[in-house]
Amino acid sequence: MIKLEQCAEEERAKLAGLGGEEYEAQLRRWREAAEAVHAAVTAFAAATGTSRFEVEKSVKEALRHAHEDPAVE
Repeated sequence: MIKLEQCAEEERAKLAGLGGEEYEAQLRRWREAAEAVHAAVTAFAAATGTSRFEVEKSVKEALRHAHEDPAVE
């Protein structure tokens, strides 16, 4: 899930500076990546009986901490 979230964030970041058709195409890629994250979070939460909110929060925190640690790619 962390890699999916990272991919979604990378796709979102690519929106900067785009316009017109390029923006729309990138927006679709970002939405598809975000939908994959949401589906994975929802499935995991349902399978483990965990709050979807808590799962998503944990994924975002793990991604943030991975970026803060220079030893983690």
